[in-house]
Amino acid sequence: MSRLVSADTHDIRFPTSDHLDGSDAMNPDPDYSAATVVLRTDAADAHEGHGFVFTIGRGNEVAVSAIEAVLPHLLGRPLDEVLENMGATAQTLLQDSQLRWLGPEKGVMHMAIGAVLNALWDLKAKRAGLPLWQLLGRMTPEQLVELVDFRYLEDAITPAEALEIFRAAEPGRTEREAKLLAVGYPAYTTSPGWLGYSDEKLARLCREAIADGFGQIKLKVGSSREDDRRRMRIARETCGPEFPIAIDANQRWGVAEAISWVGELADQNVAWVEEPTSPDDVLGHAAISRGIAPIPVATGEHAQNRVIFKQLLQAGGMQVMQIDAVRVAGVNENIANLLLAAKFGVRVCPHAGGVGLCEAVQHLSMFDYVAVSGQLEGRMIEYVDHLHEHFADPVRIEGGNYLAPTLPGASTEMFPASMAEYAHQPARTVTAEAVR
Repeated sequence: MSRLVSADTHDIRFPTSDHLDGSDAMNPDPDYSAATVVLRTDAADAHEGHGFVFTIGRGNEVAVSAIEAVLPHLLGRPLDEVLENMGATAQTLLQDSQLRWLGPEKGVMHMAIGAVLNALWDLKAKRAGLPLWQLLGRMTPEQLVELVDFRYLEDAITPAEALEIFRAAEPGRTEREAKLLAVGYPAYTTSPGWLGYSDEKLARLCREAIADGFGQIKLKVGSSREDDRRRMRIARETCGPEFPIAIDANQRWGVAEAISWVGELADQNVAWVEEPTSPDDVLGHAAISRGIAPIPVATGEHAQNRVIFKQLLQAGGMQVMQIDAVRVAGVNENIANLLLAAKFGVRVCPHAGGVGLCEAVQHLSMFDYVAVSGQLEGRMIEYVDHLHEHFADPVRIEGGNYLAPTLPGASTEMFPASMAEYAHQPARTVTAEAVR
């Protein structure tokens, strides 16, 4: 009987602040980083499971330690037992009474559990010989419902309603899967819009984004009204009057400030306003949504769990859902978020960029199209051209679309050489024997 026998943890940091890549009003000097876990088994196939927590530098070591605190629940357990019922496995990790106290279900520990669960999904998909989006998209509606924890959600969506959503999407699954393999999934790009870039670089990257086929760009805003008005005018003049341009405040504003600030930019035909205030302020998002309508509010990349997503939808504080592949507790909780979006009729345009976020979240959007919403209209995945070369199965963009991954796994495996080169501290190994 094969077992999970060990795990390696890595503190990986890339010096992206050297060129202000990723800079915004709240994060002026990010060093894109990943607290990474690699799960190993004694199975003959020798497959590994890779997952990570994304950070922007200092504190990455805390995420590594949190991942290591989760591992005793898995190491030494039979592999088939862990992978066959991923809903039960998720609950085993999430319901540890002592670890749960550190959240509950939010913060660094929640993201660490997500990293481990995502690593298990990577391992499960590799063993199945399928990319994760296809593995999920071919599961039965009943199997998919079993993955979701409906605690705290049943006032918004019940298991029976979730089953109806999955069953309604069953017709056409094969055709939608074929379409993804043929043409991919729409993307938009934030690469032109980092706050630290010059006006000349902004205009040049806007032109390049259009030439590359992207259907939308996004600009970072929130440090200076004057600068934002100038940069928005440059982007609008470069892209044309109808080309979609979104803005992202990265939680910079208070409620009244957000409404006022966006009002000064509204004449530039804003596609959406992202993270206008604190990610925890559900009622604030609702007030901003009313105050800036018809401009949509997009949020979710820092939403700490499915309950916040539920409340944002119930309160009318979110018109575009932005799931993040590594912020909540992994694939399972993001399936819950996708179901909530389907129930409330809200489009999903995930957050990506960073280290490996594009690689990871593409699988969730493609699964959503195949087996949940069945929709592409108005939906797109964020794309940032950073650090893809460090991954064994990097994203592929063609004509402004994410091409569907075809290699088995979740596309979260980083090259050993990259992990070694950008290690902030030595890797650590945890064994089943050590945690007994």
